[in-house]
Amino acid sequence: MLQTPPTRFAYLGPEGTFAEAALSTAVGPDQGVRQPAASVPAALAAVRTGEADAALVPLENSVEGSVPATMDGLADGDPLLITREVFLSVSFVLAVRPGTPAADVRSVVSHPHALAQTARTVATWLPGVPALPASSTAAAARAVAEGEHDAAVCAPIAAERYGLVPLAEDVADHPGAVTRFVLVTPPGALPAPTGNDKTSLVAVVGDRTGALLDLLSEFAVRGISLTRIESRPTRERLGVYSFSLDCEGHVADARVGEALAALHRVCDDVRFLGSYARADGRTNRPVPDVAADAAFTDAHAWLTRLRTGQV
Repeated sequence: MLQTPPTRFAYLGPEGTFAEAALSTAVGPDQGVRQPAASVPAALAAVRTGEADAALVPLENSVEGSVPATMDGLADGDPLLITREVFLSVSFVLAVRPGTPAADVRSVVSHPHALAQTARTVATWLPGVPALPASSTAAAARAVAEGEHDAAVCAPIAAERYGLVPLAEDVADHPGAVTRFVLVTPPGALPAPTGNDKTSLVAVVGDRTGALLDLLSEFAVRGISLTRIESRPTRERLGVYSFSLDCEGHVADARVGEALAALHRVCDDVRFLGSYARADGRTNRPVPDVAADAAFTDAHAWLTRLRTGQV
C-alpha cells in the first residue's frame, strides 16, 4: 500500500535546535513545512493528533546516552512508527548577549544533556555559576536573548539566530559527540528492506526468573545481533521493566519476523517501533547460512511435508 509522503514535520523547538538542524539534513526545504514543538512529548503528540505528519526527535547521544522523554514517549500512548534515523555531529558554544563579559554572568542555562556534556569546560569559564535546565538548547538561547539568563550552552546556529555572541566556542568536554534522531509517523506501510536495516521495539518482561534471558535468547538462536538495549521502568510497580532495543535486520527478514513472533509469545507485551535503513555508516554483520531466509524457507517446507505425510 502506497503511503503519502509527510509534508508537515514537527521537531523539538524552538527554532535553532539541533533537532531542526538534523531535520534539515533529512528533509529538503521544498519537501514540507516545519513546526517547532515545545518538547519531545509535544512533538510526538502533534503526530498522534494529526497536527503533523511526522516528527523528528532525539533518541540517544554518544556521550549522555538515551533521551528518556523520547524512549517513554514511544513506549506509551498510541503507537508510532520509526521510518528513518538521522545522525548529527554536535558542537556547542557558550553564548551571551553582546557586550557581556564572563564576570557579569550569574547563570548559565541549557538542555540537561548539553549541560552534562559541557560541565567541566563551562566551569573553567564560569566558575561557581549555577547551571539551570531548559527544554532545549535553542530555548536556552532565546531565554538569554530575552534577558532571563546571562549565558546559554547552545548550537552556533541558535546563538546566531537569537543575536548572541560566543563567549567560548567548542565547549564540549568530549569533542566529536553525535546525537541520533528518529523520524516517526503514524503506523502505516514500512520502509522497504535495504539489506542494511535496523528494527526497533519495546518489550515488557514479567517479574520472573530468566525473563530477560528468554528475551535475549530469541535473538541469539536466530543469529540476530542487538545494537542497543536499555531498561526502563513501566511505572506499574518495582520489578517490572520494559526493554527498548534495536537489532540488525528488517521485520520482513524471516529471522527477525520469527524473533518478534517468539517475543510476542514469551513477553508480557511487545511494541514494534519500526524497521528502517541503518544510517550510522556501519554495515550489519553477515547473516549465518542457517539464519538466512532460504534456510527458514527450506525448514518450513520440510515441516509442511512432515505434517502432510510426505516423505
